[in-house]
Amino acid sequence: MIRSLRGRLFAGLTAIILLTGLAGGLFAHHWAFNEAIEMQDSVLIQIAGLVQSGSLTGGRELHGVDEDAEVWLIDQPAAPQAADDGLKQLWSLKDGLALATRKGQPIRVLLGTRPDGTRLAVAQRTSVRDEIASDMAFRTVLPIAALIPCLLLVTAIVIARSLRPMVRVADDLDGRRADDMTSLPVAQMPSELHPFIASINGLLQRVRLLMDQQRRFVADAAHELRTPITALSLQAENLDPVDLPVGARDRLSALRQGIRRTMHLLEQLLALARQDAGSPDEATMPVVALDRVAKEVVAEALPEAVNRSVDLGFARVEPVAVRGEAVMLAAVVRNLLDNALRFTPHGGRIDACVYRDGTTAILQIEDSGPGVSPDEIGRIFEPFFRGQRPEGDGVGLGLSIVRRIVNRLGGSIDAVNSAEAGRTGLRVLVKLPVSADRA
Repeated sequence: MIRSLRGRLFAGLTAIILLTGLAGGLFAHHWAFNEAIEMQDSVLIQIAGLVQSGSLTGGRELHGVDEDAEVWLIDQPAAPQAADDGLKQLWSLKDGLALATRKGQPIRVLLGTRPDGTRLAVAQRTSVRDEIASDMAFRTVLPIAALIPCLLLVTAIVIARSLRPMVRVADDLDGRRADDMTSLPVAQMPSELHPFIASINGLLQRVRLLMDQQRRFVADAAHELRTPITALSLQAENLDPVDLPVGARDRLSALRQGIRRTMHLLEQLLALARQDAGSPDEATMPVVALDRVAKEVVAEALPEAVNRSVDLGFARVEPVAVRGEAVMLAAVVRNLLDNALRFTPHGGRIDACVYRDGTTAILQIEDSGPGVSPDEIGRIFEPFFRGQRPEGDGVGLGLSIVRRIVNRLGGSIDAVNSAEAGRTGLRVLVKLPVSADRA
């Protein structure tokens, strides 16, 4: 069974065209064949008329008015009894068109009587007549046979063009981000697709409402949990001066580590909720020096890099200004550096770059870690995705927050594995529109 709608339409129309063409071809062939036979009968009648009018005469069998046409003029002999059996049978027929046999071959013959009472016959072999008629009938059917492939090609083109709006809708949905719930456009779409598009838009609206509820729940839950977690952290800090056994001290250290991880998760959830709250007006956003923000964040991350024996620094830095909030841009750089530090081994290297390329500001963070497998690199910007090799206390929200901030600022972000010889790692490239104003 053909599952494709395009395949079904093409198969159905192909069957109709072939059946119609076959029926029309058979009818045209039969009609043309009969017309050719009737035309040849008319030729026999015209030749007989010429003989009777005296234009053609002969007292014997004439081998052809035209040898190639194989048309014979035969006069009845003066002594009928002298004729052979074939001619005796021929002269026994009545005047008019008839089928007979001459020299063992079937012929089409026209018999007539002259005014003086003598008879004549105009004959032609039926095999020659059928060959001529078949050739004429084939020439009549040939245009129909040549037209069928053209019709099939036109049908395929029409079907493809008719279904192109459906392909555009599918491409629109496939090219969207997972959180893009914008309604599909109805304008310039065929009326047959309007109910389908309306149903999809209704589904997108319901999913958007569900996502908004989920975001509000996450933000409210993270905000409400922040206070008790902070209180637990203070209580754990207050236990530092207390003289505790070694086992209790180890359990306290594990508790404090779990609290720090929970606080980090809450901060990331709150940051994610703030980014989902709404898109600011780009014209009202302040102008910020991206290079200055990057320098400040790198300076903050240097102590941790030193503790991990990681060489963190700038490979290239140039003054460049973009529109956005300094806190948002700092969150972008900080999350990218945190992710790079988490996966860069001891003794590794992290290079940061900030520069301008035409009207685009470039922020690049490249580490010397193991990189990301090709199966996972397309998912690293999804919320809570940590891959098959999770490291540290991350919760899989950092890169997701970075992507949402970059999208809000009208930029783009891409991650690729380093392709340089003798080096592995992940290179994250952030592109933001350059501001014409100075910071």
